[in-house]
Amino acid sequence: MSLSSTSSVVAVDALLVRDVDGQYRPARAEEVLSQARRVLSQRVRRGATMSSPQAVKDYLLLEIGVLEHEVFCVLFLDAQHRIIELKQMFRGTVTQTSVYPREVVKAALACNSAAVVLAHNHPSGSVEPSRADEFLTQTLKSALALVDVRVLDHLVVAGADVCSFAERGLI
Repeated sequence: MSLSSTSSVVAVDALLVRDVDGQYRPARAEEVLSQARRVLSQRVRRGATMSSPQAVKDYLLLEIGVLEHEVFCVLFLDAQHRIIELKQMFRGTVTQTSVYPREVVKAALACNSAAVVLAHNHPSGSVEPSRADEFLTQTLKSALALVDVRVLDHLVVAGADVCSFAERGLI
């Protein structure tokens, strides 16, 4: 089939990739996700200014949105909100993760962070923050404030959705 021939063009609902022999085929889901992770990790890389909260949300969706267990991550930023590091701090079970404020403060001081964005996932699929999530956010905000580190946001990732505490006025 010639792609230049309008009479034989067929609508394709898949992303196509070229094989080593030059033929096009539908991309496998893992190929698409792998490439998306690579693109988003370039946007959320060390030294990049966090000028696009959506890029961070998209990156977290791919990284932790599909996990079957809870994880708690911290995005450490410098004074100009440039990314220092995105670190998975704690891993939990299907329904909960233990988060230790002392460890988050230590990590923030170790990388000389001026601000952080907190993030965790809900494998249950519900993006709604729990009371425990709100309490943890306030606890971390208070602990980090003692060492002059600002909490800019706390993102809850569930499946294909992200809830921002900052957008909801919870921070």
